[in-house]
Amino acid sequence: MFLGYLPISLGLTMLVSSYAYGQQRTVTGTVTSNQKPIAGVWVSQEGRDIVTQTNASGNYQLTIFGENAILIFRHPLYAETRVNVGNQNAINASLEKEKQIDEVVLNAGYYKVKERESTGSIAKVTAKEIENQPINNVLSAVQGRMPGVNIVQNSGAPGGGFEIQIRGRNSLRRAGNNPLYIVDGVPMISESPSNLSGTILPSSSINPLNTINPNEIESIEVLKDADATAIYGSRGSNGVVLITTKKALAGKLSVQLNQSYDISELASEMKMMNTEQYLSMRKQAFINSGITAYPANAYDINGTWNQSRYTDWQKEILGHKAERSNTQFTVGGGTERTKFMVNIGNSEESTVYGNDFKYRNFNLSNTVSHQSSDKRFEMSMYNLFAKQKNKQMNSDIARSAHWLAPNAPALYTSEGVLNWENNTFTNPLADYNATYINENLQFINNVKGRYTVLSGLDIQLNAGLNHQQFEEWSLIPHTIYNPSYGLNASSSQSYQNMQRRFSFILEPQVEYERTFGSHKLEMIVGASYQSNETKSGYLEGYGFDNNAFIQNIAVAQTKVIGDNLKTEYKYAAVYGRFNYNYQNKYIFNLTGRRDGSSRFGPKNKFANFGAVGMAWIFSKENFLQDSSWLSFGKLRASYGSSGSDNIGDYQYLNNFSTSLYFYNGTVGLTSSRLFNPNFSWEKTVKLEAAIELGFLQDKINFTGAFYRNTSSDQLVGYQLSTVTGFSSVTANLPATVENKGWEFQLATRPLSGTLKWNSDFNISFPTNKLLSFEGIEGSSYANTYNIGHSIYAIKLYHLEGINPQTGLYQFTDYNNDGKINAPNDNKIIEDIGVKYFGGWHNKFQYNNWELAFLLQFVKQKNRNYNYLMPIPGGMNNQPVEVLNVWSADNPAGMYMPYLATNNAAQVLFQNSDAAVSDASYVRLKNLQFSYKIPIRSEVFKTIQIYFQGQNLLTYTKYFGIDPEFNIAGFLPPLRTYSLGLSIKF
Repeated sequence: MFLGYLPISLGLTMLVSSYAYGQQRTVTGTVTSNQKPIAGVWVSQEGRDIVTQTNASGNYQLTIFGENAILIFRHPLYAETRVNVGNQNAINASLEKEKQIDEVVLNAGYYKVKERESTGSIAKVTAKEIENQPINNVLSAVQGRMPGVNIVQNSGAPGGGFEIQIRGRNSLRRAGNNPLYIVDGVPMISESPSNLSGTILPSSSINPLNTINPNEIESIEVLKDADATAIYGSRGSNGVVLITTKKALAGKLSVQLNQSYDISELASEMKMMNTEQYLSMRKQAFINSGITAYPANAYDINGTWNQSRYTDWQKEILGHKAERSNTQFTVGGGTERTKFMVNIGNSEESTVYGNDFKYRNFNLSNTVSHQSSDKRFEMSMYNLFAKQKNKQMNSDIARSAHWLAPNAPALYTSEGVLNWENNTFTNPLADYNATYINENLQFINNVKGRYTVLSGLDIQLNAGLNHQQFEEWSLIPHTIYNPSYGLNASSSQSYQNMQRRFSFILEPQVEYERTFGSHKLEMIVGASYQSNETKSGYLEGYGFDNNAFIQNIAVAQTKVIGDNLKTEYKYAAVYGRFNYNYQNKYIFNLTGRRDGSSRFGPKNKFANFGAVGMAWIFSKENFLQDSSWLSFGKLRASYGSSGSDNIGDYQYLNNFSTSLYFYNGTVGLTSSRLFNPNFSWEKTVKLEAAIELGFLQDKINFTGAFYRNTSSDQLVGYQLSTVTGFSSVTANLPATVENKGWEFQLATRPLSGTLKWNSDFNISFPTNKLLSFEGIEGSSYANTYNIGHSIYAIKLYHLEGINPQTGLYQFTDYNNDGKINAPNDNKIIEDIGVKYFGGWHNKFQYNNWELAFLLQFVKQKNRNYNYLMPIPGGMNNQPVEVLNVWSADNPAGMYMPYLATNNAAQVLFQNSDAAVSDASYVRLKNLQFSYKIPIRSEVFKTIQIYFQGQNLLTYTKYFGIDPEFNIAGFLPPLRTYSLGLSIKF
């Protein structure tokens, strides 16, 4: 039977094949716009997966099937065009002009909105400004580019953190001001859980965005006002930072390789005394102190050390070149229906301290998206695996570079070992033997699905998980001490901190959109559920048989086992958005959210937040519609509330900790926190009014905004009487903080021909004030905060000058009691906050050449070097400014006569108004210069070489190490030069 049916089967196959072949043909053509060919246009047949792309001449060739075929022409910069083929074999298409600025789309998290139809304040920076910069964290690329967003890099050490404030500081707690970070729909923790890095990274701050490769980011949007943040409810009071990663594009397989090599160095140095100046200061100090014989430990001046020796310790200790290599490999492609992209990134960075300290960062991510042929179903998935390993010295020795005597001995002996100069020298490089190590593994997964039930009615689901494993070590071997002490590994110490965190989020959502006549209605209703589980542990080990076992605490002679903790955080919310648009010029937006958080007391677990936003596009009114000078004009305003639950877990409950004491051989528990059932949310009410203008066909665009945010119910420690056994209880205090200010942005396109020039200028004027704080006079905060002043304000003594009778600093005695002390005499209030800040970005393009630069500027006051300065005359080097010492011949001298021993007047001086001064600066933050090599190859699409610079030049009159960064004893941000090559296949 099989042999009999075989000829019939072959005949039917040939018949079907002949029919199919008859329905298959090839179509060719050219795609143009304004009679100019367009390259890179995707051409496909509706309902088919085969896609082709136009070449540099705009030509294409495509095989189509069946009758009544329809060709689809797509390009990111042009409107989609459809053409019915009919019986034609040659189809030419002309695409409409480029999209106008009102089609720029902003990501608001739960929805997207056209920039010109937005009723809220959303700042955006795209991949064009981010990619290829010599940075580890995208926040460094955003500095100076967004109005209302003040970002400060808090360390020059690799793997450090950033302080970001969106329209000011709302909370009296430092941790209470962190924004909400969201990467492709998945929330991130505000800071990595470090407990041991405080000696090398200020405040143990490790920013969570260190795990995201900046070259993978498509855009970063910051939500600022109530209209934009209220939909995030209790998590939006400090603003929301939305990270959108790059997604795949349809077409042939595309491969991109990006390789860069960076060199970093110290960006700022202080001019310190040379040996002659230093020894003169020291000799005078002993004379002024009445000491005729130099002490035995005054090695710098008593003849022990060579008094003709000079070393510039800034160059010796901090003068090494830090190197960074960065490789990024991307593969992507697919059809119009199914697309994919894979990114692999690896970077390795050394430090300016030399040695073998390294920061390694590896990223592997992929994205896949699919759309059904009828476009009713869409699904996408994003996965990220990131690994960072940071090995640094255990403590920052930047201070030694400024305090070490210029005639101090060499760091190494002729044999290449650490020099202790016959036990007269504490070698700062001994700290190289103590290391801080952290390893951070992070996995992020996000799945988004959307289904169109009916025309205008969509349901979607956003689901994501975030798994993090963080482990850190502080290793202090005995080799950091002078060998003459006779110590061995039994004096070595080891500390380990571990944390495992698993979080997932589920967010179903229903969207409805309908247009009827001049009316357009959009509605969103959704829910959010998030669960976090954190496990942490802490170990200490003292004394080892050999330092080779220092990371094996099990073999330590003494072991201390800290608490092994498991904490849980549950969060749930329902939210809604109603948007009404009439005639595309009157827009009304209403958002609301009800949140529930496990972090609050039983009486206050739920709270409501909401906002209303309105916009009037007045340029569409009849009397302005045909204006030749005004191309766009919009007034918008918003008002609403958001909150904060960024306070840690179990803060309202009775908490117990393991005791350091034993009872009958049993470890006891001590009460560490009191129960507070009234523990509730911090609340922030936000108001904004803004105007947006476009002139001369949008060659000039201006935005001006005024905002006012008031934050109340501050969660801080409420002072208790010591008879309770507790010094304080965490509670909502009746304190209100106000942030208000003005923001301006001017974007222009002065040249748009062969030579293109885009210029963007922004400036922000923030003010911060503590409006009220009931009972502050009798609380522990009386000497910290001042009603009517900024919460950045500090109280200082007033320096009147030098008392000619005593030769010591003289301060104002406000209560005339003959004593200078707090809180009676520190009456000078100085605001060390920012007065205004901004940036000016320019980009020039000529054929294949491109030049761009960013100038960042900040007007502020801050603590200067006088705040850090040891007493002039002691065994520490000083800036050359200290040569301006008071004497009878120099009555205008700034500094009191040198002293060889400490004096109480120096402590008062460090906390006086002499320790605060102008810290304003203008910085060439970024410079980019690139060239695309013209090629004609079927293998290479583009080859680009580029040079980048970061923190290149700084103009400032600041008396200190760096005006952006003044944290004592830590390395400031570095200057970086980068050379790179980008190849697309």
